[in-house]
Amino acid sequence: MPAIDTRVELRGRAPELAALERVLATARAGDSAVLVLRGEAGIGKTALLDHAAGRAVGFRTAGVAGIESEMGLPFAGLHQLCAPMLGQLHELPGPQRDALSVALGLREGAAPDRFLVGLAVLSLLACVAEDQPLACFVDDAQWLDEGSIQVLAFVARRLMAEPVALIFALREPDDDRRLAGLPELVVEGLSEPDARALLAAAVRAPLDPLVRDRIVAEAHGNPMALLHLPRALAPAELAGGYGLRGSRSLASHVESAIFQHFLSLPPDSQRLLLTAAAEPTGDGALLWRAAGLQEIPVDAAAPAESEGLVEFGARVRFHHPLVRSAVYQRTPPPDRRAAHRALAQATDAHLDPDRRAWHRAQAATGPDESVAVDLERSADRAQGRGGAAAAAAFLRRAAELTPDPARRVTRALAAAELDIDAGGAGQADSLLAVAEAGPLDDLQRARLERLRARLVFAQLRRADAPRLLLDAARRLAPLDGALARDTLLEAVGAAIFAGRLNDGPGQREVAEAVRAGPSPPSPPRAVDVLLDGMAGLIIDRCAPAVDALRRALDLVRQEQKSGATNADRRWLWLAFRVIPEPLAPELWDDDAWHEMATDAVRIARESGALSVLPMALTYQAAFHVHAGGFDTAAALIDEATAISEAAGGVPMMYTSLVLGAWRGQESQARDLIRTTIDEVTVRGEGRVLSLAEYATAVLYNGLGRYDVALAAATRACQYEDLGFFGWALAELIEAAVRSGQPEVAAAALDKLTERTSASGTAWALGVAACSRALLGDDRDADALYREAIEHLGRCRVVVQLARARLLYGEWLRRRNHRQESRTQLRAAYDAFSRLGADGFAERARRELGATGETVRRRTAGTLTALTSQEAQIARLAREGHTNQEIAAQLFISPRTVEWHLGKVFTKLGVSSRRQLRTLRAAPEAPSTG
Repeated sequence: MPAIDTRVELRGRAPELAALERVLATARAGDSAVLVLRGEAGIGKTALLDHAAGRAVGFRTAGVAGIESEMGLPFAGLHQLCAPMLGQLHELPGPQRDALSVALGLREGAAPDRFLVGLAVLSLLACVAEDQPLACFVDDAQWLDEGSIQVLAFVARRLMAEPVALIFALREPDDDRRLAGLPELVVEGLSEPDARALLAAAVRAPLDPLVRDRIVAEAHGNPMALLHLPRALAPAELAGGYGLRGSRSLASHVESAIFQHFLSLPPDSQRLLLTAAAEPTGDGALLWRAAGLQEIPVDAAAPAESEGLVEFGARVRFHHPLVRSAVYQRTPPPDRRAAHRALAQATDAHLDPDRRAWHRAQAATGPDESVAVDLERSADRAQGRGGAAAAAAFLRRAAELTPDPARRVTRALAAAELDIDAGGAGQADSLLAVAEAGPLDDLQRARLERLRARLVFAQLRRADAPRLLLDAARRLAPLDGALARDTLLEAVGAAIFAGRLNDGPGQREVAEAVRAGPSPPSPPRAVDVLLDGMAGLIIDRCAPAVDALRRALDLVRQEQKSGATNADRRWLWLAFRVIPEPLAPELWDDDAWHEMATDAVRIARESGALSVLPMALTYQAAFHVHAGGFDTAAALIDEATAISEAAGGVPMMYTSLVLGAWRGQESQARDLIRTTIDEVTVRGEGRVLSLAEYATAVLYNGLGRYDVALAAATRACQYEDLGFFGWALAELIEAAVRSGQPEVAAAALDKLTERTSASGTAWALGVAACSRALLGDDRDADALYREAIEHLGRCRVVVQLARARLLYGEWLRRRNHRQESRTQLRAAYDAFSRLGADGFAERARRELGATGETVRRRTAGTLTALTSQEAQIARLAREGHTNQEIAAQLFISPRTVEWHLGKVFTKLGVSSRRQLRTLRAAPEAPSTG
């Protein structure tokens, strides 16, 4: 027995143990439970996970521990967690099964969407938990590879009605926010009495009371420090005079103590333990092959095991992650390289080429082209499995090991581009510095400039991004015309995004650069038609420009319906962050808007593209707001928000602004608008700033506070933001007329007419006629209001038809045409009430009251008792979809669908799907095609 025993029972952890028991009890009862343990290194998180695993009686258990050296391997952590469950992989739906198989390297195929992999893991866990509850333990989550932590964060946020417990341990301090928002428990240091008791139980040698007090004080209740710091002291030091020296962190002191313990082992035991620390999978057979190559005898394991540092078996398990990191990080580099060299030789080049390449890279003493080539191949495989971050890591190391300076530049640029795509901005910046130091040809220098500009936009959304992208496009123009045009499209998008907050070339200057830049190839790509159409619209603002843009829009619609791959169609929607999302609204083409939005959601659902789906759902929600489907829009927004949060992203609140404005609940809408304005001003998102002002104008026109609406609409119209500038002009005209400023309205009408005349759609002509009626004399106004109602009655934009009837009714009442006004006002009131546009409904009700008609305020129907997700599930079930099909569409598990359906049946007073189908009206839910 060593003088200090590290294997002692937990002390002073009653609150933490109770929290873990609640998690297990919840899962045992059939519902999901998630908990994130946060705390400093050595505070006891691993011990708590071990305790929970021991208490998971009746559970099937699975676990994974993040390892710092393995962060570059794609989905390595996920493979470790899911490996024992892969026997049930065949039970998953085909697309999910294929995506997970490709991600884990079980088969070849196109790179899967990261979050389709997440859905597959969610389904796999739910499937495994059908037979008995499942408990999953994730230790050192901060060291999981990028793909694995994203997927597990997604799963944690989508678990609901499955008997699954998912418990993470995460080292603090840590800036990673991917697990933010999940239930968490901060593990604090032990109290002084518990710390004394733990120290007394662990130290078998005599301990001077003063030394004991210093250890307790300086350990700050950290159990690992209490267990290992005394090991760094000689027996004489334990008797007196102890004190920590220097200003290192506690974790550093603990690792130092562990390393001193390690150095007390025989040399062969040290080499064996170091090789185990360098081998992240815990594969006992692999370890012993590598040990044999280093002539390490089998009996070298005994001293390390007897000291409580590690357990050897079919799997190798360190007593604590700090033991592994202390041994690996503090051993001299030559010894680490020797361990990696043996592991590379012991790893099968056919079965695990990527890990072999990684070990070869860690063993390299300097530039080595053969190792760099292996890493480059691994990067290709990682990218094929959807691991952009891992591919970038392989290429980063390949660049470091490349002896030829020109080839090093090529690999550094490729790695930087992958890092930007994967969100690794800091690493991309250092790679660009590496490339800049090398011999660059003209094309490489231009590519570097483009990547720097993309990095500025992706990382900071800085207002100078359009200028940087435009400069890069000009440098690329004589060298690579296609890439130059791609960059110009990015510059147009950045200028649209920055809007009024742009610090540099605006939309027009970028559009003029498009005209002066490289000609499109023959035949042109979709990006070329789109780019030229956008430039024409921005510069010319005439009917031919609108026609060209309409052709671009038609091409996008054709590609969405074509046999193009899902990856190609997803690319279109990745571009829709700013282009061509505004095209259909800018052209006042409600049919195209409906078709594109519906197809985008359908494509994203079919392909499982969760990175694109929130964007497509928000786009579809915006259409439904204007089409009068407020409940549908709300359900779509809720789904988009849930998926964004599950993916660790920022919810897209833009459509919520407009929906809140049309609903007319002043305090909620005003608060959301104010918050959004503050946030987007800081981020430089001028386009959203204009949208917030437009929403404010809608809100206060509905509430009849025209002075406030006029001020907001004036601000919205200070910059011509594509997609909704015309809408803002219409709000400005109404507010100005009602505020007694016809000259302001007339100037806005000229601009509006220019746009609507070029479009010529029923929507455009209806809005224009209604706006002209507001300024017309009595003879013209009557005919114009009728014309507006006729045009708007032939399009999908229901809210504008109701607005036209309201304005016509108000005009008729003011001219004492009481009976005719009642007809129009009643139709407007009925429409606004049905839609839930409370502000406009109340305005119509007041007008009806002024005609002498008594109208009672309407109350919401009973179906509003359903949540938006319950309404979606009820609609899909009513249409005959199975639980599995519904789960796949909504990115939840079949068990969660069943759980929601039970609540739907209770609320609607039915007991079966058959009865649900016989209801007179199904709850409203989003249409997906």
